[in-house]
Amino acid sequence: MKHTALLLPLTLLLFSCGSKPQQEGIDSTSIIPVKVMPLARQGGALSITASGQFTTDDEVNLSFKTNGIINNILVKEGDPVHTGQLLATLNLTEIDAQVQQAQLGFEKAQRDYQRTLNLHKDSVATLEQLQNSKTALDIAKQQLSTVQFNRSYSAIRATQDGYVLRKLANAGQFVNAGASVLQINGARNAHWLLRIGVSDKEWAEVKAGDKATVETTSLPGETLPATVVRKSEGVDAQSGTFMIDVQLQGPKPAAIATGMFGRCRITSGNTSGNGAWSIPYEALLDGNGSTGYVFITNDNKTAQRIPVTIAGMEKDQVLISQGMEQARALIISGSAYLKDQSSIRIIQ
Repeated sequence: MKHTALLLPLTLLLFSCGSKPQQEGIDSTSIIPVKVMPLARQGGALSITASGQFTTDDEVNLSFKTNGIINNILVKEGDPVHTGQLLATLNLTEIDAQVQQAQLGFEKAQRDYQRTLNLHKDSVATLEQLQNSKTALDIAKQQLSTVQFNRSYSAIRATQDGYVLRKLANAGQFVNAGASVLQINGARNAHWLLRIGVSDKEWAEVKAGDKATVETTSLPGETLPATVVRKSEGVDAQSGTFMIDVQLQGPKPAAIATGMFGRCRITSGNTSGNGAWSIPYEALLDGNGSTGYVFITNDNKTAQRIPVTIAGMEKDQVLISQGMEQARALIISGSAYLKDQSSIRIIQ
């Protein structure tokens, strides 16, 4: 009887110890219900949207070859011009005097050479004197050619059919050689471009030949087909972005002018890897420029917080280019209550 009495409390103690792990099981209230979506990469196309200004690929600033006072400017901003048309002239008083001076110097050099040549034939002048006289004649001839050339560029003529974009000086104003007086383009024949600024990430994704569409407020409801034709090889100092030229296809629309703003959407197939993931906006956390975080799960029991690289934006989706290579499912609901390694329960 004594042995039985001692065994009973021991049995109860062992039973109590054995049942403790069951009481210390996972609290069901710490499991967070979430919704998930399976992950699949798109077929390698990214959509990049940016704004810019319309321009042409042949804008040119016209100037005089020499210093002087502007005598007349024969066109106004917006005027059409044709190749060879006289656009502006300088006061020629000074340049004509220089031409006359060079002409007189050349004529004197000719007389001196002829006199020395005759004296050399009579053995009065030496060969060295004849050669020096010939050199002086050649120098005078080149000086005359120079001032005649400068005089011909004391007038500005149109280099192509197009339009006057800007008038940068006025009649009566003194201008230095090479100072811009007029800016024209070849809009009658040229290809129109939308010049846009993009980030370094977007610049890397775009390549020449990518298709694009262009919209502008001057053509409401219209979408213009375009193609990427050029990428800058350096950052623009003023905007801090990389410039991309998108060329409109087909004839120039009447409602587009240089400097007008437009919006472009480029479809790029130059993404790294095999494409991008398209995820809902609400699944992205702490987005900052091209980086952010998402919660994923590979076992449907535990949430993992991982960094991702943002490649672009669409109407209601975010495009992710890197970070989810090993993920099976993305958590799209309940992220606000999650931490890394939180226990989850999948709900429909």
